[in-house]
Amino acid sequence: MPLQSQSATPHPADPLKLENTHVHAIYDEIAPHFSQTRYKPWPIVQRYLESRPRGSVGLDIGCGNGKYLSVNPEIYILGSDRSSKLIELARTGKEVVKKRFVDVGIADGIEAPFRKSRFDFAISIAVVHHFATPERRLEAVRSILRALRQGGTALVYVWALEQKNSRRGWDEGHAQDVMVPWVTEKDGARMVVERYYHLYRKGEIEADVETAGGKVVEGGYERDNWWVIIERGKDFR
Repeated sequence: MPLQSQSATPHPADPLKLENTHVHAIYDEIAPHFSQTRYKPWPIVQRYLESRPRGSVGLDIGCGNGKYLSVNPEIYILGSDRSSKLIELARTGKEVVKKRFVDVGIADGIEAPFRKSRFDFAISIAVVHHFATPERRLEAVRSILRALRQGGTALVYVWALEQKNSRRGWDEGHAQDVMVPWVTEKDGARMVVERYYHLYRKGEIEADVETAGGKVVEGGYERDNWWVIIERGKDFR
């Protein structure tokens, strides 16, 4: 029987502590095992990257092990992740080694060190849902929009609440803030750790983008995720 997720508080008293304990520390702990399960690009992400014009400069915010960095060899990508262990894997992995126009580094998704209004595109795949409050999720979206030049776009994926056909079985009416178990091994022993997620209901990521000052260009549902392609709104500051 698969392990069941547990509800988490939607408004934690200390969201940074929750993220440090149940996101950042967990991904450092499970990085090698997690990386082994993340090797094949998702179709919509691949199409988005392959459609970027030659010479485009962009970001992969939350790049993990770097699996998307080599999808299009004609563009330049800066990859970042809060997990130092995943960045080590990205830096030494074949995705980076075989591609000249890639660099990676450790950075927070909200306090990203990138220059504003400079990038042609960005991707942020399965990242924003790890921020523990509505305000921090909005700020994560704003951070992505801030990096884009006028006319630039970003592709954002978040985990969906509506997953009734998945092994997890979540759907409307289920708690949106959950702890999701990950099973791995440490020193030969079975180990279960829990990662925090906010499950986005239909229309929620679009509403967040608009509140953050952005505009949704396109969107849809894939692999138990909601995805949107976004750009700055005309009054974005």
